[in-house]
Amino acid sequence: MPSLTAKPVHTQRRIMDRDDRRRNKNIGKNFMCRLQCMFSHSSGCESRLSLEDFQQWSQSLERLLESKYGLATFRSFLKSEYSDENIEFWLTCEDYKRIKSSFRMSSRAKKTYEQFIKAESPKEINIDHHTREQIKRNVTSPTVHCFDDAQRIVYGLMERDSYPRFLRSDVFRTLLENLSADAGKG
Repeated sequence: MPSLTAKPVHTQRRIMDRDDRRRNKNIGKNFMCRLQCMFSHSSGCESRLSLEDFQQWSQSLERLLESKYGLATFRSFLKSEYSDENIEFWLTCEDYKRIKSSFRMSSRAKKTYEQFIKAESPKEINIDHHTREQIKRNVTSPTVHCFDDAQRIVYGLMERDSYPRFLRSDVFRTLLENLSADAGKG
């Protein structure tokens, strides 16, 4: 009759480590496929993510956000960590700055305040009390610069915290490995 005892702990850990490596590799490959599909509507080979473009992401957060693939990858990474409020706020501010109509600006400022700035808001960002109060006053008669201070704070938080974590993530490493392997075949 077979033994009903469990496998030794070190064997279980080795199996779990192997399974984690396989899962992370599959996550990276699946993520690559999703990225390629997201942008497959673009024509031409310049729409494909290249190793050179990917390597630019590690130069700075600014370079990462300038890349359509970089931005999509970073957003997905932050969503997977349940910490996407900063990038969502930053993108909302970028859109807000392009508004020309004063009516739309006023409406969008109030919506942005309710969604990201107001204490206990659904996607409350981490800013100091002084900045929060300043924005609260600014929203009553908003300008294109209404959220600039908060956007700078959020960018700094992402640059110091989320971005380095992203560069160390399994998704980033797996994408690098896959692109390097593809470039080697190329």
